[in-house]
Amino acid sequence: MARLELDDVTKVYDTRNETIVAVEELDLDIRDGEFIVVVGPSGCGKSTTLRMIAGLETVTNGEIRLGNERINERAPKDRDIAMVFQSYALYPHKTVRDNIAYGLQLSTDLTGEEIDKRVENAADMMGITDLLQKKPSALSGGQQQRVATGRAIVREPELFLFDEPLSNLDAKLRKHMRTELSRIHSEFRTTTVYVTHDQEEAMTMADRIVILRSGELQQVGAPKEVYHRPANRFVADFIGSPSMNFRNVELNRSGGQPRLSGDGFEYDLDDRVLSQVNRSTSKLEMGVRPEDVTIDPNAPTEKSFEATVDVVEIVGSDNFVYLSLSDKEFRVRVDSSIEPSEGEVVRMTFDDDDIHLFDTTSGEAYAHGLPRTDRTVTADQGDTIAD
Repeated sequence: MARLELDDVTKVYDTRNETIVAVEELDLDIRDGEFIVVVGPSGCGKSTTLRMIAGLETVTNGEIRLGNERINERAPKDRDIAMVFQSYALYPHKTVRDNIAYGLQLSTDLTGEEIDKRVENAADMMGITDLLQKKPSALSGGQQQRVATGRAIVREPELFLFDEPLSNLDAKLRKHMRTELSRIHSEFRTTTVYVTHDQEEAMTMADRIVILRSGELQQVGAPKEVYHRPANRFVADFIGSPSMNFRNVELNRSGGQPRLSGDGFEYDLDDRVLSQVNRSTSKLEMGVRPEDVTIDPNAPTEKSFEATVDVVEIVGSDNFVYLSLSDKEFRVRVDSSIEPSEGEVVRMTFDDDDIHLFDTTSGEAYAHGLPRTDRTVTADQGDTIAD
């Protein structure tokens, strides 16, 4: 295990017609034994970053350190890193046993007996002992993924790299393999960098999530932190499904009662949210997550507004309700027992602690409410209890 540091790492591709900056001045400090998940839209630089760490791409500027040692110039085989690829990269002419053993035969001084023992231990851990004599063509996608992971485990490296390893699997198998990979990390505690486009993988597996956009770092934080306290509008929009609702609003502080006014609604704002906003700021972008919105015909008018139901999607335990508010979509995630009719006018509301406020130009976050687990409410008896 080892600490991994990226210090102002930049990757530039010079083509005949243009210069492309794939990763720009990326700073990361990944702790020993940490499981980091890197997410972002296609082309954001996440796979390029992984390949630079592995030594498969050169670093244009900056420094990569593993265990406090610079590794920029080291060949991939000398970095003590094991990588699992999206395509699994298994040798089709070799058996499962030989695929798992190949890296050890190539880059270590272990005896044949020692290699066999490691292979058998890895196969037992991955549940593929009965497949050791088969070739990749005889395996399912899930079995091939287990072989690729076993090949990485058997090396006992200082660092694991995973490049979207589950993307070729069906939903049920992806969920099962997420659990398996989390179990492996809990057992070995090897420093891990895992690239994915799947938010569910990121939220369930990561100690911390790294969010990239156009090669630039947007935020690093624990899953709950990036969800409840996004650093900017991009992170707020990217993390969460369905994505956050946004509305341009104007903050009016006059008349004693602060109020957010937007196209089709007004909302009286409490001081605990207002105190986070610079006094000189009046034009903002408000964000509210779909699961924080309630459809309630009895909601107070000063903290609610009406909208028309366009579509209702039934997705099991929840319903996704798509509303029209001044000809703009507003998404609500509600319990399956709430199923309004298309065309129905409903009243929706949310709590002040559900509001996020962003700068309209930079997208920087000004204010966040409190996650529901951190809120307190006062019971009728006067006791303070957790919400």
